[in-house]
Amino acid sequence: MRLAPARSPKVHTESDAAQYLYCIVRCQQPRTFDTLGMGERGDVVHTINFEDLAVITSDSPEARYDNTRRNMMAHMRVLDEVMADHTVLPIRFDSVAPGPDAVREQLLKARYRELSALLDAMEGRIELGLKAFWYEDVVFKEIVQQNPTIRRIRESLAGHSLEETYYDRIRLGELVEAELKTRRGRDAESVLERLRPLAEKTQVNATIADHMVLNAAFLISRAREAEFDSRIRKLDAEMGSRLLIKCVGPVAPYNFVNVTMQWAR
Repeated sequence: MRLAPARSPKVHTESDAAQYLYCIVRCQQPRTFDTLGMGERGDVVHTINFEDLAVITSDSPEARYDNTRRNMMAHMRVLDEVMADHTVLPIRFDSVAPGPDAVREQLLKARYRELSALLDAMEGRIELGLKAFWYEDVVFKEIVQQNPTIRRIRESLAGHSLEETYYDRIRLGELVEAELKTRRGRDAESVLERLRPLAEKTQVNATIADHMVLNAAFLISRAREAEFDSRIRKLDAEMGSRLLIKCVGPVAPYNFVNVTMQWAR
């Protein structure tokens, strides 16, 4: 049987090129990664090191990157590989430095104590995202059944023209919207009160769809990931007839770390 030839390790020689930044890790020795970097060229993903810190980066032929799915996925693939071996401080998408010296001097060296403390705070922790959505037909059926005023106005519309019922329809819409707001808050809190005790930090973000109930992120100890998953399964068993619950992760802790840069040229 013929053996496939061993793949040669990727080699990176530092140049003066602009650098696309992915994340910051604790890493003393220079290294490269298998995942291709941002852009059409697919440059080698590598570290720029200072003492025991490093920025994960790749040479960047472009100054800006559009927020397309293709580019976002390329960025995330690098993070996925790095996270397999390292605790990461994510850097926001489309962050480009003038060159390696700026990364080393203005970021790693100038902010060494800050970045080291953030890495310590994130050590052994992961971010899990959770989104919960109503099944719309179920929740609207509940509203009609449980709110006599809404049910009465809705029934009164039958057999009448739009012109005749114009103001009643406005009133009905206002009542339904208020009821949805109340139920969203109640249902979101019902989910949160079960998950918050397992998290060190919780970030509740804005909902981005009318049928979205909750959009949250949880920073948890990696040792509690299985317990968190078990709690999600219990929630699904209790509430799955009316709520679709989606959990994503582990992901880089974007909701709990915010590394920003301004480069002196």
